[in-house]
Amino acid sequence: MSVLALRLAGPLQAWGASSRFTRRTTESAPTKSGVIGLLAAAAGIERGDDARLAPLTALRFAVRIDQPGTRIRDFHTAHHAVTGKSMPLSERFYLADAVFVAALEGDHTLLTDLHAALRAPVYPPFLGRRSCPPAGPIDLGLYEDASLEDTLHNLPWQASPWYRRRLRRQPPTRLTVLRDRGPADEPGAQDTLRDQPLSFSAGHRRHALRPVVTTQVPLPTPPGAPLQHDPFEALLDAAPEATSDAPQDESD
Repeated sequence: MSVLALRLAGPLQAWGASSRFTRRTTESAPTKSGVIGLLAAAAGIERGDDARLAPLTALRFAVRIDQPGTRIRDFHTAHHAVTGKSMPLSERFYLADAVFVAALEGDHTLLTDLHAALRAPVYPPFLGRRSCPPAGPIDLGLYEDASLEDTLHNLPWQASPWYRRRLRRQPPTRLTVLRDRGPADEPGAQDTLRDQPLSFSAGHRRHALRPVVTTQVPLPTPPGAPLQHDPFEALLDAAPEATSDAPQDESD
């Protein structure tokens, strides 16, 4: 087995596992459906092509929370393209300034193709919604003869430099990992989330329940190790923190 690792970071992310009427929520970490959708878009898999989607949905999935971010709310308005009538006001929730490491385990050939697609995507990637582009490269590498657990245990901490500076006096010692249930996990020792994609067909999206195991790994890299001394650090600590502006418009 091989593992494909991704860094999911941006000003805004939105990973909804369920939506009701005008309320669009987000989970606290990327969903399997959202990450598989990102990879399918990069590979040029059309929404109705369930046959090409199926091998991706069979990949084993995990995500590590390197920087949890802040949940924020936005109100969304729209007008009907034909009639011009106003659509109902809706609530949209986002994660601001979050950083995650997602990993997918499976067939090496399939993951090699997906790795290449990330570097030259057919459709641009986004972090859950089209209004949420990534802040930088997503690719963290393809690892042969690896497992989800080992990869997320060893990959360096991906948190932003400003976040590490904020926590340098009391850094975290462990990071939370949410992963698919493995053969060694006892039945019933997990939560469930309805984010196992079955079909992305327009108007007929289908998802199944997915068992999710929550574990923790030691912080892979000592806090501050990748950072060089910054003589202006004291000024940065004293300056007011910047806040992320909610998007003005969005189309899902």
